[in-house]
Amino acid sequence: MTFEEAQEKVKDLPQRPDNSELLKLYALFKQATEGDVSGEPPSNPFDFAATAKFNAWKEIAGKDQEESKTEYIALVEDLMGKYS
Repeated sequence: MTFEEAQEKVKDLPQRPDNSELLKLYALFKQATEGDVSGEPPSNPFDFAATAKFNAWKEIAGKDQEESKTEYIALVEDLMGKYS
């Protein structure tokens, strides 16, 4: 499966992944497509979703973009098995 195929397949999962899985998908996707997180964390302390996304992405800073794509694909495949 390619990275692009994984992006499409994750949209068709029969069940929504849990929050930790969603954050991992988000972080791996952003790292794979944009590289390390840049800028400041969200300024609104009550925007918990944006803060969680920023922190998840920041946690994998330095990970190679190709490695991130590979891990994203593997996670999507695991989720397909888990939720099908």
